[in-house]
Amino acid sequence: MTGPLEGMKVLDLSRVLAGPYCTMILGDLGAEVIKVEAPGGSDDTRKWGPPFQNDVSAYYLSANRNKKSITVDLKSEQGIETIKALAAESDVMINNFKTGTMTRFGIDYETMKDLNPGIVYCSITGFGETGPYKDYPGYDYIIQAMSGLMSITGDAESGPQKMGVAITDILTGLYACIGIQSALLERGQSGKGQKLDISLYDSAVSALVNIGSNHLMSGDIPKALGNQHANIVPYQTFHTKDGEMVIAVGNDRQFKALCGILERPEIAQDERFESNPSRVSNRDELTQMLQEAFSKHTTDHWEQQCRANNIPCGPIQNVKEVAADPQLAARDMFISHGHPKAGDIKMIGSPLKLSRTPVTYRHHPPEPGEHNQEIVGITDKY
Repeated sequence: MTGPLEGMKVLDLSRVLAGPYCTMILGDLGAEVIKVEAPGGSDDTRKWGPPFQNDVSAYYLSANRNKKSITVDLKSEQGIETIKALAAESDVMINNFKTGTMTRFGIDYETMKDLNPGIVYCSITGFGETGPYKDYPGYDYIIQAMSGLMSITGDAESGPQKMGVAITDILTGLYACIGIQSALLERGQSGKGQKLDISLYDSAVSALVNIGSNHLMSGDIPKALGNQHANIVPYQTFHTKDGEMVIAVGNDRQFKALCGILERPEIAQDERFESNPSRVSNRDELTQMLQEAFSKHTTDHWEQQCRANNIPCGPIQNVKEVAADPQLAARDMFISHGHPKAGDIKMIGSPLKLSRTPVTYRHHPPEPGEHNQEIVGITDKY
């Protein structure tokens, strides 16, 4: 069995997270990914830590498997010629330099298109290559703040909060991956490549989904609701006798069943709570009633009761508990791989489960210039 992207060559001039996350997915799917860094290694995440394992950063390992590494000085004529030669035989070229940088290097899309009309050229920037913000540097945290995501995360007491992971980088990497594969499919019909202009800001705003739609329809400014849902009640956390859990009631049938297991069937018959819109309007009163009931038994008790009655629920797990979850073990979501410097490394696996052409884990996250000899025929890192 071969990966669905086997035979595709990706020239990866990106670093940190959005671009490397995209190219790791392409690599998992079988593409040959050539990671390009400056001599010595210029991906900042190589030094982001702790933790480190034999001086190898866990952060770097998280987004760089299934790649080969070469080191190239883009400020030298020889380095630029190397990139051009590799681009001429590549299917995809991706970078996340600031707007205008690739043009200054002389390896922008127009130049690459003349060398290779079929190349799919993906540019990832903070704000895109057009518009009044095009020259601004963009980082995940800044984008979370500007996009509205922070304004709806947290609650009135905490104030705006960022996500616990660099979510806009991850979203942008996913959008870039979707765009690249779509362009490759279209190339199969037209024979022509094209340029993708992908921005963190656009990607983050797209993730507002129903919250953004709510505002566009009503004009109201969405509030931060903490662990509650803007459009569904009850869809939130509740304190139990020994902890917290999440209840996600999506319809009136589930709500009636929930009131039954809480031994408060009369709540579902109250006209204030009969339908989801009425429950949203009377959120505070309902939450207080339900919280009183949940506090009488343990999380495990309520989880068993909810699952027996097909009410969506789940415990709030820490990452250690997630890593030990038998469901994820059954899904091969945690893998081990050998590394020449770090030794045996543990990584999060791919969520892509393809029946005939599954993902494979062929290469460890590479050391800087590890494949110079194989790819460009030199041993020196230049």
